[in-house]
Amino acid sequence: MTDQERSRLQNLQALMEAGIEPYPARARRTHTIAQARALYESGADSQGPVSVAGRLKRIRIMGKMSFADLEDGTGQIQILVRRDSLPEGWYNDIWKKLIDLGDFISVTGPLVVTKTGELSVEAQSIQFLSKALKPMPDKWHGVRDRETRYRRRYVDLLANPEVREVFRRRAAIVRALREYLDREGFLEVETPILQPIYGGAAARPFVTHHNQLHQDLYLRISFELYLKRLIVGGFDRVYEIGRDFRNEGVSFKHNPEFTQLEFYEAYADYNGVMKRTEEMLAYVAQQVTGGTQITWQGKTIDLKPPWRRISLRQAILDATGIDYEAFPDAASLAQEMRRLGHEPDPKSSWGKLVDSLLARHVEPELIQPTFLIDYPRDISPLAKATPDDPRQVERFEGFIGGMEICNAFSEINDPIDQWQRFVDENYRARHGDDEAHPIDEDYIEALSYGMPPTGGFGMGIDRLTMLFTDKDTIREVILFPHLRSIKEEPEKEEPEAESSATSPGEGAA
Repeated sequence: MTDQERSRLQNLQALMEAGIEPYPARARRTHTIAQARALYESGADSQGPVSVAGRLKRIRIMGKMSFADLEDGTGQIQILVRRDSLPEGWYNDIWKKLIDLGDFISVTGPLVVTKTGELSVEAQSIQFLSKALKPMPDKWHGVRDRETRYRRRYVDLLANPEVREVFRRRAAIVRALREYLDREGFLEVETPILQPIYGGAAARPFVTHHNQLHQDLYLRISFELYLKRLIVGGFDRVYEIGRDFRNEGVSFKHNPEFTQLEFYEAYADYNGVMKRTEEMLAYVAQQVTGGTQITWQGKTIDLKPPWRRISLRQAILDATGIDYEAFPDAASLAQEMRRLGHEPDPKSSWGKLVDSLLARHVEPELIQPTFLIDYPRDISPLAKATPDDPRQVERFEGFIGGMEICNAFSEINDPIDQWQRFVDENYRARHGDDEAHPIDEDYIEALSYGMPPTGGFGMGIDRLTMLFTDKDTIREVILFPHLRSIKEEPEKEEPEAESSATSPGEGAA
């Protein structure tokens, strides 16, 4: 332990010896700090004493009187502590000697304004709520090391108030999405996370085992097939916001566990879903930021409809000079890619080669909101074929800030067509494609009862939050991102020197 940690343990022991419970079961609180401020600003004639509670962020001891800053989840307020207002001996023996920065306390007393014009609670009694045994991070420099911030998010949130704002905004984004969909008549539902057959996306699953049932199960990679079962069952508009799990690599825009919104709308196609997507994200922007423009990595992005639309084929042709339709198999497409200076993976299927051209040469350039439409059937096993070309499907992906934000289809509602797509995917699986879609016979059974024409949509909440908070990595917008295991702890941030706690000056932010 550090010297500061030893000192705090000694203070803890001294509190208990003085008959003070450092970790009581209940807190004395009548108002949040925001409510206390509102009470004073209301100008009520008889306000009486208030009890506020929170963490001590700063202490300035000046002889027989002290000032301190107290913070809860709603704000910060100054507390005024006078020796003569507390029980005899409490100020000198408890307050000055045994209290530390980071301790949680409750303070009861009237609201007053100091000579400097600062609204304060004048302490008539103080209750210990929780003794902090670790020193607080440096209040001037915060915690900047990313490894430390992600592994110890609680320290990050303590030291960097702006990080708390990121997650408040994330909550506002999810709330606005729900408001829009609820207003439009969608029903929020919940579908299984543990599934006997995974599906709805091209991804490897995580596998677990149910001991009682003696059955392997999969963490879901998508909600899609269950939500479409609900369309079969008679719900016309459904959505779910929840966690998906994909056993894949980690990058600035990928985390194995992520949050997704999916919705399905009967009697709609991908054109209708495109229109709804524009409308929904413009609504979210308006609710969260007050307008349709956001700034991301120095670029101004306008979410106001309509968004640009371009076919995938044309976008790849414009970016690379390759018309993939002119090269109908993997060998010929790979040869053309090599001729033009690209380095294709020799093991990739034709569809994955097309997808690699999109990811490497088109996606990074799509900064303003753009829909890429009409994808090859080979990379879209759940999308409905276009009427004039069975090799192409009615699918779009939405891109903003050089990232894929959403994916949507006109859904297959022909059970025979869907069965054949599953068979094709099964063939790919037997030949080494570990992301091929498995055959789901129960889903085919559901489609056989009839499903109306339906538009489906999926969007990553994490990437959307990156855009709305101007963050360049998904780890900044996930409270507890997945990280590699380490044998040794990362280098620790230097804690704030305890001596600075009593120095005079302005309150900490």
